Amino acid sequence: MHQGKRDALARAKERLDRCALYPQPVSLRGVRIWIVPWLFRLPWFRRFQGYSAHWTILLRSRALLADVQLVAHELCHVWQMQHHPVRMPLSYLLIGYDRNPYEEEARWAALLNSDCHR
Repeated sequence: MHQGKRDALARAKERLDRCALYPQPVSLRGVRIWIVPWLFRLPWFRRFQGYSAHWTILLRSRALLADVQLVAHELCHVWQMQHHPVRMPLSYLLIGYDRNPYEEEARWAALLNSDCHR
């Protein structure tokens, strides 16, 4: 994996490790970042800068590797799926995006710069 991607994951993990959202810290084992601008031209993805799918984080552009908040948000989704691999993705079908508690949790965790506990 490209060093810039490893660094982006390490910074995001450092931010999330301050949070006690789940019993185990987020694991970076097998997590990959892919830069796929073409994907974000598709109608469903246009509104996003990043997207997560289990062990994969998809970003619109390489420049977004520097956006710690965005990468932490997407890595939080990976963390959620590490603990709730079926329930978390299924929640988007049942609840939707805007008021989804997993989405709210990822927004909250990514914004934090200091110790956090829920």
